[in-house]
Amino acid sequence: MKRILMAIVLSGLVLLPVYSAKYVGAKKCKLCHNSARHGKAYDTLYHSKHSKAFTGLIEDGKADDPYCLVCHTTGFNEGGYKMGAPDAHNSKFKGVQCEECHGPGSEYMKSSVMKNRKKAVSKGLRIPNEKLCSKCHDKKKYPWAKKFVYKERLKIIDHKYR
Repeated sequence: MKRILMAIVLSGLVLLPVYSAKYVGAKKCKLCHNSARHGKAYDTLYHSKHSKAFTGLIEDGKADDPYCLVCHTTGFNEGGYKMGAPDAHNSKFKGVQCEECHGPGSEYMKSSVMKNRKKAVSKGLRIPNEKLCSKCHDKKKYPWAKKFVYKERLKIIDHKYR
């Protein structure tokens, strides 16, 4: 064991901990994030076009198209929605839900972590920004996408709380 550690040290490799966050589904977020104090975040999401994004794929006959699933599901092939997985699993990740923007929640979802933003971010909480939204809202990549002006669209989905 000492030889292995010495070889790692001498080779200059730095081992970082493996990030093990898992997707938990928006209903777990709802437990805390559906009060007025928390900006009615779950209701905002639930009534948004984001949460209904998968429905559009069904209507267009593209519910099995991986090119489309990347933007119309949560955590596609990253532990969230997965083609061929049982519906009991996938139903939690249909549409664009909390974790698609905020990251897999298993490591930061505890209230003791969420009370400290810096700690939550260190546990994987993402603070969405224009770059993240542009992953899917990109006319160059997806010419059929609707015009996307970040500051205007943010007002529609915003669920900040103090």
